[in-house]
Amino acid sequence: MESLTILIIEDDLLTAHDIKGALESAGHRVPTIARNYQEAMAAVRRQPPDMALVDIHLERSTADGITTARDMLAMHWMPIIYLTANSETPTFQRAKETEPIAYLIKPFHQNEIVFQIELAYTNRSLSHRSSHAAAAETLFLPINKGYEKVLLQEVLYLLAEGAYVKVFMVNEEKPHLLSMNLGYLAQYFPISYFYRLSRSLLINLNHIERLERNQLFMRNQSTPISVPESNRTDLLKKLGVIRTR
Repeated sequence: MESLTILIIEDDLLTAHDIKGALESAGHRVPTIARNYQEAMAAVRRQPPDMALVDIHLERSTADGITTARDMLAMHWMPIIYLTANSETPTFQRAKETEPIAYLIKPFHQNEIVFQIELAYTNRSLSHRSSHAAAAETLFLPINKGYEKVLLQEVLYLLAEGAYVKVFMVNEEKPHLLSMNLGYLAQYFPISYFYRLSRSLLINLNHIERLERNQLFMRNQSTPISVPESNRTDLLKKLGVIRTR
């Protein structure tokens, strides 16, 4: 699976750093460890994550992990995995209201978190693709303090830049700038004709006009896009390129 940016919300720093080490060993990125509600909200504003691991019991915090997760989700959607030593039913029922993808009871092995992340993220992504992207011809994107309908066929490509995504359109000179990460946004674009060329780039295969060895040209775009060597063979297959002998 692709590398994810994961936010850890845990007030026990020893536990948090153990989890961080396990995630980074598995190839994921953990830019922030938040110890309370305020730090968690600030982290999401600064760099929206692909996923969050949330300890339910947070000492010296104005809110517990469930309330923290609820308010983070109101700001930016992400899969939530709860970590807790509390196995009581009322706590579990509260947590269910935020629709987490996993609920792990402490103590647990660090590898268990890594495995749960891979299974949960894969299943959730497939679910979203099938329910939202496969049949959709249009999307309403958050543009200019509202939601604007965009035809998927008119999207050239999506380019991630930090915590933002630029959406380039066929007949528009300037891209739309969205405050969200590409990993989340990409699930709403049909995999039948949108291709993840790299971690930061999702392209519309229908608008490729020329392909060279290490670069390609999109419709109405004079600047070439680099093609990573690792993805070149797969891209050629998807485009149906006839090679010379």
